Amino acid sequence: MSGSGVPPRRSVLFGRGSWPEASRVAQVLRQETIGGALLLAGAVIAVVWANSPWSGAYESMRAFTVGPASWHLDLSLATWAADGLLAIFFFVAGLELKREFVAGDLRDPRRAAVPIAAAFGGVLVPALLYLVITRGVDGAAAGWAIPSATDIAFALAVLAVIGRFLPSALRTFLLTLAVVDDLIAIVIIAVFYTVDLSPAALLGALVPLAVFTFLVQRRVQAWWLLLPLAAATWVLVHESGVHATVAGVLLGFAVPVAQRRKAGGGPEAGPGLAEHFEHRFRPLSAGLAVPVFALLSAGVAFGGLDGLSSALSDPVSLGVMAGLVLGKPVGILAATWSVGRFTRADLDRDLAWVDVVGLSILAGIGFTVSLLIGELAFADDHATTEHVKIAVLTASLVASVLAAVVLRLRNRVYRRIHLAETADLDHDGIPDIYQSTESQGTSPGETSTGMTHRRR
Repeated sequence: MSGSGVPPRRSVLFGRGSWPEASRVAQVLRQETIGGALLLAGAVIAVVWANSPWSGAYESMRAFTVGPASWHLDLSLATWAADGLLAIFFFVAGLELKREFVAGDLRDPRRAAVPIAAAFGGVLVPALLYLVITRGVDGAAAGWAIPSATDIAFALAVLAVIGRFLPSALRTFLLTLAVVDDLIAIVIIAVFYTVDLSPAALLGALVPLAVFTFLVQRRVQAWWLLLPLAAATWVLVHESGVHATVAGVLLGFAVPVAQRRKAGGGPEAGPGLAEHFEHRFRPLSAGLAVPVFALLSAGVAFGGLDGLSSALSDPVSLGVMAGLVLGKPVGILAATWSVGRFTRADLDRDLAWVDVVGLSILAGIGFTVSLLIGELAFADDHATTEHVKIAVLTASLVASVLAAVVLRLRNRVYRRIHLAETADLDHDGIPDIYQSTESQGTSPGETSTGMTHRRR
């Protein structure tokens, strides 16, 4: 102990964030709850339809071709959903990720270290577990990335229903984790699932992307300028052989987060352009793009109990399910614990490791991106693609149920804490706990980096 009588300070994982960030995450949760419900509805309709006497009509709808053949865009509706609509989803993901690290609480590297490390752990361990289980199976290694990503809409919708009183730090953690591992997944898609690369088309995509970037950096919002440029970028990326959803992420990263400065040096009133676009496109992504993709991708014929049993016993299916249900929580927990161990940080005194366990299990919901990667990995193997769909649906359901059991119990505890905090509102509607020593994203004894320090 030092001569001043103050003991060495210990940092704490999951320190309380700022009130603006907590409010924003709560707003995102409300939006994604609706989107997750629509996604689930789309998936249920697809599965019921594919196993009904009208399954032929479902397959005909998926295979219906539309688009100009001269531009190589005469694609099936299923492909339009995977390549086109999911580009909107990844555009919003790009906006969200950039905002988190430019203007959110996670702009500080030490606060961002936990969800980033957790995201990488949640990608590596499932991939390794998948490869171990499918070792020796011809062609199975192509699907190693299927259990890599958490479905943002699905996971946040489940969290909003079963754990809406959980601390905002945990909700921010899950949101950031899901966005980061979606970004990792799209990099994996671009690097490992690109075939017949056309460098000329890829370089050509940089031209409309550069013009789009130039305009948005100057806060141009004219849709008649930006949408054609975004469409041209998407078409050229699609033509290049790189999966077209990569264009969505690149366009999202191009949008500025900060507000424009006035001549006197102060920021302009109102939200930044990234926030403005996010408000415009998140409802389109959650309410249309992802549910329609689920409708056109999740439909799989089970073939009765024998067919279902055969699908779930396939080594590829076992690898996918093990990766999502076991690999995800193990990887996330191991990475989170390792960050705490390396930085000598303790878990926040208001939390318990069971909270992190619950969120880690919830991250095993790998619906949208898992289905997408499954279709890319086994594009020439219809039977395996169908088995992957069954495995992803089953694993997502199991992860949802297990997470609900854990988080529902913890939700009761945090409900009492929430009632105590909201009873302390003042005239500005902000809990006083965010206006004292926590006003800058800290707790008592915590630095502005989000790493809390306790005093005896």
